[in-house]
Amino acid sequence: MPNKYVRKTDRGRSSAEIYELACEEVTSRGQSLRNAASAYNLNYMSLQRYIKKKKLYQANLTDKPPSVGYASQTIFTRGEENILCDYLLVCAASNYGLTIKETRRLAYMLAKKYHKKFPASWEENKMAGEVWLKLFMERHSNLSLRLPQATSIARATSFNKTNVALFFQNYTGVLDRYELEAKDIWNVDESGITTVQKPDRVIARRGEKQVSGMTSAERGTLVTLALAGNAIGNYIPPMFIFPRKRFQDHFIRDGPTGSVGTANGSGWMHVDDFHFFLQHFVNRVRPSKEKKLCYFWITTRRIWL
Repeated sequence: MPNKYVRKTDRGRSSAEIYELACEEVTSRGQSLRNAASAYNLNYMSLQRYIKKKKLYQANLTDKPPSVGYASQTIFTRGEENILCDYLLVCAASNYGLTIKETRRLAYMLAKKYHKKFPASWEENKMAGEVWLKLFMERHSNLSLRLPQATSIARATSFNKTNVALFFQNYTGVLDRYELEAKDIWNVDESGITTVQKPDRVIARRGEKQVSGMTSAERGTLVTLALAGNAIGNYIPPMFIFPRKRFQDHFIRDGPTGSVGTANGSGWMHVDDFHFFLQHFVNRVRPSKEKKLCYFWITTRRIWL
């Protein structure tokens, strides 16, 4: 069974306006049903059903206006699908998004709960079909299949309304107490940079087992970069941490003006390197008791002791 049915003919694709014109030819001008259907390239039985629906609607025997064709059959109603869509988005926002199989199992459970009619394969596999999930995501364009970023429970639980409100309360208190301006608020971050970048995707022969891309080396060397900038866009020269036993001045030759560097066995930020960066920061910014600063340190790595 194909994933998506492809129409082989254009039969039944005429709009409601065409049916309305053909209906006027029959009811108002007295033209025969077959001649009107042939003139507008319609099936005469479909036109007959449309005229019958219109007469019932005009006689107030039904509150449903005449329509063309049949509504597509789905397992759930539009409202039920919207509830399922909202639930999937809430789960993803809570860092507990549902996988493809979990979503299919949930759809099967909902169908059982609502006493819906569904294919026998759903009951056999205890989950909805792959085709249903594909069509469901096509009907709800705000859903997409994403690869989540691993987030620890400690980090997820710490970012809540209470903690954020407490942070800004302390932050605004410090700003008011020391009368700090935007130029006095500094943010520091460090990031690992490799000497061999990841190659982009290239066009190659289909079925090829491996496609290679030319780089300076197959395995890169990690160099850590530490940089500080303030709220008005000023920044100090960076500090480089090289994976070497001893630092040599030529490591930062032709680098940014005023940059400094250190070295250790791993190329990561150690305690001594952190102290060296603080000295570099003080030499550039020159804080004092009269000139206080608000200093943020954001790191994705552990500072080794």
